[in-house]
Formats: sequence, C-alpha cells, structure tokens
Amino acid sequence: MAETVQQLLRQRLADTTPAVKFGEQVWTWREHLDEAARQAAGLIAIADPDRPLHVGTLLGNTPAMLTAMAAAGLGGYVLCGVNNTRRGAALARDIVKADCQILLTDSGHRELLEGLELPGVRVFDVDSDEWSALLAGARELTPHREVAATDTFMLIFTSGTSGEPKAVQVAHMMVPFAGVALADRFGITADDVCYLSMPLFHSNALMAGWAVALNAGAAMAPAAFSASGLLADLRRYGATYMNYVGKPLAYVLATPEQPDDHDNPLRVAFGNEATDRDIAEFGRRFGCAVWDGFGSTEGAVIITREDDCPPGSVGRGFPGVAIYDPETRQECATAVFDETGALANADEAVGEIVNTTGGGMFGGYYNDGNATDERLRHGMYWSGDLGYRDADGWIYLAGRTADWMRVDGENMAAAPIERIILRLPQVSQVAVYPVPDEHVGDQVMAAIVLADHAQLTPAELEEFLAQQSDLSPKSWPRYVWIADELPATATNKVLKRELITQGTKPQKGRVWTRAARSRSYTIG
Repeated sequence: MAETVQQLLRQRLADTTPAVKFGEQVWTWREHLDEAARQAAGLIAIADPDRPLHVGTLLGNTPAMLTAMAAAGLGGYVLCGVNNTRRGAALARDIVKADCQILLTDSGHRELLEGLELPGVRVFDVDSDEWSALLAGARELTPHREVAATDTFMLIFTSGTSGEPKAVQVAHMMVPFAGVALADRFGITADDVCYLSMPLFHSNALMAGWAVALNAGAAMAPAAFSASGLLADLRRYGATYMNYVGKPLAYVLATPEQPDDHDNPLRVAFGNEATDRDIAEFGRRFGCAVWDGFGSTEGAVIITREDDCPPGSVGRGFPGVAIYDPETRQECATAVFDETGALANADEAVGEIVNTTGGGMFGGYYNDGNATDERLRHGMYWSGDLGYRDADGWIYLAGRTADWMRVDGENMAAAPIERIILRLPQVSQVAVYPVPDEHVGDQVMAAIVLADHAQLTPAELEEFLAQQSDLSPKSWPRYVWIADELPATATNKVLKRELITQGTKPQKGRVWTRAARSRSYTIG
C-alpha cells in the first residue's frame, strides 16, 4: 500500500479513466498528472534552493487548485492552502507565516493581493501569459525530494473560530490513511465521481474528498458550494459521493423541496458537524446515505458514528480519546441523564476532549511552537472541544472551551441547548453563546436563522421551550436574536467570537429579551 501522496499519484500516471470534470471539460488521470508534473518541474526550477520550498495557493475550487495539489505531491514540496476568504493584513500574515516563496493565484483572486506587503514572495497568476510561458519551458520532472511518510505534504490553516488561524503540518501518510479507509467503507471505485464543493484549502476537502478520489482512482468534480445549485451539479457530473463540513446540509435543506429531489446519482454524503435532524432529512430527501463523524484539522482526535449511535452523539472515539478536566487533569465522570434525557451532572461530566496517547498524527503547527505546546500538554493532546461521554462510551459535543458558560452559579454548555432548539421546525440554524450577566457570570444568548419563508413569534418559541422536558430553566436563552445569517468561516463554522463581540444589541435583525425568572419574551 502507498504510504505517501507521491506514491499514490505515481500509481495513477498511466490511468486513462476520468480524473477531473469541470464544466464541459474532462481530463483523464494521465492528462491531469502530466500537467501537474510539468507545473512541479517549472516551480522547482525557479525556486530558491536556500529556502523551504513552500508553494502557496490562493485559488478557488477549480482544476487549477487540483493541479497544484497534485504537483506538490509529485514534486515533493510543501503546498500551503491559503484561505481565500481572508483579507488585507490577515491574508498577508498567513502567506508570510507559512514561508511561501511562491504564491499561485488566478484572475478571480489576484486583486486580493493588491497593496499587501509580501516580502520574498513571488506571485504567479495561473491565467497569465507569464505562467503559460513557465510551463511551456519546463523540463522533465526531477522531484525536489523523495518524500517519507512523515514529511509534510500540506500546510492547512485551522478555521480560526477561537483565535488566529494556525498552520497545521499535514503529513503525507495522512492522505492514504484517510482515503483508503473511506473508499473501502463506502465502496468508492474508479467508476465513481466525487463532488468537491468544500474549500480545497481545508482538511475536510483534503481528507474526506480529494484523498478518497485519489485512492480509488475516482473522478473529481470541483465546484463552489451553492445550496440552490447542488442538485443540478450532482446530476450534471453524475456525482455519487460528496463531502461536507459545517452547515451545508442545513443550507440545502432550507431550499424548497421539489418532487424530483430523489432523482439524482448521489449515494453517499460524508462529513462533520451536521445535526441529527439534517442527517436524517438530507438522506430522506435526496435518497442517499449520510455519514457524519468528528475530527480535528490536526488529526489527533477522531470520533466515528456507528449504526446504533444514539441521538445527539457524534459516535465513539478512536483508542485514547477521552474526556478530561483541564484543571485537575483527571478523566471526567460518566454522564448521567435524568428521566427527561437531560444531562444531570454537567459540572462533573463535561470536560475537554483529549487524546491520552499523545498527538497521534498531529505534526505540530508550523512556525508556532507556543501554540503546539498548548495543544500537547502533560503527554496528551488537548482539542479545545468540550464533550461528555455516557456509560456505553458514546461521546456528545458540548461546544468549544469558549462555549462554557456560568449561569446563576451553574456550569452550562452551549451544544446541548442548540440541539434542543433545532427541534423547532422553523429553525434552520442556531448558535448559543455566553453574554455577560448584569451582575456576575453569564447569560445565555441564542442567534437563530429561520428556514426560508418560515415565521416564528415569541409566543411560539415560549410554548416550544416549555414543552422540552430536557431543557432546564437556566438553559432558556435570556436573549434571542432572529438573524438573517450567522458569521461563518470558509468551512461553514459559526464564528461565535464575532457573535459574542456584538453582544446583546447586534446591528441587524430582531432581539427578543426575557426578564429574569420570566418565561416571556419581549421584542426590542
């Protein structure tokens, strides 16, 4: 079995089956990798040998991005996936932090670089004559190096939901490890088409999309995600597999259902962070299997669902995954549920999700030793995610460490409250987060996005909350913001730090307020 991306790609060099489908164009694996080898040879020839050969990509989900990924694999240098939703000084910071000596962009993103200080970075527009000339003059590829399994293939920045993004060093071996497991699990072969609409600069697209196609020899259909355009794309490309991360299923389900939604080629959707409701509804509406798991960009914590996974749980962890109290560094108590199904011992059961065996496949953050040390403490990997585990080993998410709230002297987690509010049919998305109490501690605030054409009144919300037997009185949101949309990362994760910054008086939308010890909301 191949141990590196370089080895995997070499196995595909002579394949004449489809590799890339984009619009009306189709490239075979041989054509695709010929182009990638030419690109790698051209970049290696002009690179400064005294500097790390890091090639950044400020591109969208296009054939050019797929070619850049394959070129890095064949060429044995490091690809740096630059988040194309970053702007200004933040964008420049990422490029410089990753030590990019070459940056590839295109006509759609070139203007984002205007006025930025990028010392030592040579920028190429892949739509330009200069780029075409470089490729035309490239000689036969001699790789920068023959890579080992633990060598870095790609630098991938974290989502930045709880601070500045950090560049994770993703090892070559992670791609065959993830790709083989998923291709085997879902029966993906060269006859399949993998729809890649999640950002290719992110780990979900790399591990749950590109790696699957590469290992199986399946075709790839890169695209920009569109809730209204998904079904048409699936039919157009004959896509049988798709990956997702964050809220895409919710976005799609918010569009009006059509009688022929079931008529499409999709067999499997695999991803992270979908709700139980969206998993079931997406599978019903589009006639496919939906599998959801949990994993960090760092690759140190992996949790997988099984067929008998209980509602609300994200599954069972790989060996070493546990729930620990970050202060005592002891394993948390097993979760106890009351007769309504509510967590009865949050103070003792909720803790940080860790890998007790160490960092696993986590190779550290590039150029950021302090952040790496913060993750790897006391011989364990600390994820920054809160959770709790029941007596059978099923793990339930409770949010990020920043989602931990202290309400009226009681510790409370955001995720269980979000799962309850999502039972309300009118709700498409919800984010629960702490806002300062007027005296001490926190109060609960919920930002809600309604489904298309849905209506919700304060009285309807009050009636719904009162009917939820597993919702404690202290968990009732003091403030409810009916928002048009929630701030999110490029990977569809809600930016709660932006919500917290806006406080109880956001500039747009309507805010409902509940007085202390009251169950009635007033508008204003």
